[in-house]
Amino acid sequence: MAKKKVAMLTAGGLAPCLSSAVGGLIERYTDIAPDYELVAYRSGYQGLLLADRIEITKEMRGRAHILHRHGGSPIGNSRVKLTNSADCVKRGLVKEGENPLRVAAERLASDGISILHTIGGDDTNTTAADLAAYLGANGYDLTVVGLPKTVDNDVVPIRQTLGAWTAAEYGARFFDNVSNEQSAAPRTLVVHEVMGRHCGWLTAATARAYIQLAAGKDYVDGFMMNEQLKNIDGLYLPEVKFDLEAEAERLRQTMDRNGYVTLFVSEGACLDAIVTEREAAGETIKRDAFGHVKIDTINVGNWFSKQFAALLGAERSMVQKSGYYARSAPANGDDLRLIQSMVDLAVESALNKVSGVTGHDEDQGGRLRTIEFPRIKGGKHFDTSAKWFGDVMGAIGQKWQAAD
Repeated sequence: MAKKKVAMLTAGGLAPCLSSAVGGLIERYTDIAPDYELVAYRSGYQGLLLADRIEITKEMRGRAHILHRHGGSPIGNSRVKLTNSADCVKRGLVKEGENPLRVAAERLASDGISILHTIGGDDTNTTAADLAAYLGANGYDLTVVGLPKTVDNDVVPIRQTLGAWTAAEYGARFFDNVSNEQSAAPRTLVVHEVMGRHCGWLTAATARAYIQLAAGKDYVDGFMMNEQLKNIDGLYLPEVKFDLEAEAERLRQTMDRNGYVTLFVSEGACLDAIVTEREAAGETIKRDAFGHVKIDTINVGNWFSKQFAALLGAERSMVQKSGYYARSAPANGDDLRLIQSMVDLAVESALNKVSGVTGHDEDQGGRLRTIEFPRIKGGKHFDTSAKWFGDVMGAIGQKWQAAD
């Protein structure tokens, strides 16, 4: 009788959990189902379509614990939407006239895969849902169990996605050094752009972590390198109303008083308005296979910098982005614990033939369970009514209102 096979893949952008989640899955199967063969599709769904896979050997299993120390993905990522046939054909992943879902399903069947673990965000897991639905409708016997990763923490109905806590910590570490640029020249404006397309959770959490980090430092009274220089003066999220004139008036006073202004900006803040403005000017905005605006081409931080620099009379302005630094970090202690709990449940569910995405279900009292694929959605907004967010805005001294 052929051995049962488990496949795994990581997809979408990086997050500080992918390496650890892969390592955790390998360790868990080795512990409780050592007779199962393990493989990984290289570069996510692309590897699945191209039959490009990594055989996980006994030696690799024995050293899987080392993966918990690394960032990135040990099996590679890509952004592929299996229901976007035109994009898959354009990229050479399938032939003209082929259905990518069918190609993927037949590859899994021919490879003898009985369990597939997808580690990714809403796009990865909604693609997994499409695949699971196709498999079920066409008689394939396969269990698909996803693990939710995204630094944005924006997957419905999951309370906390893997990697988000770590990204906030490393974003704060990044800016702790960048903030010292305020001492380089008078009247300096520094904008810290943080990842978060539709959700401001990461920007707010990074601000909180940075405030805590700065508060823990010792300073020498009388010098410019003081607690005030480490302040955040403005925090802008997609979920918060933005009044340029009112903020410029407030921040001009800060610039005149202190000689510098520091802003934390979510890459999704004012995004729709900026895209509309640029499209109205005749510009073609690039989008990915999922229809999302390629946000790295928008440069929201630059827009904020240009708007405020003139209004504040800044003599020097700069934009710094912590995204790639933060999302490529190894998982911290909080995320490692979360990863372990979700991995354990993912393996248990897979062995019991229960498909879905593991996570703390906000619609069921925050209970950790395997959530049904049809309920997984992206674009969850940050809940600005959270007490800790009010504390952050209070520490900054910024009045705010939730967006409509």
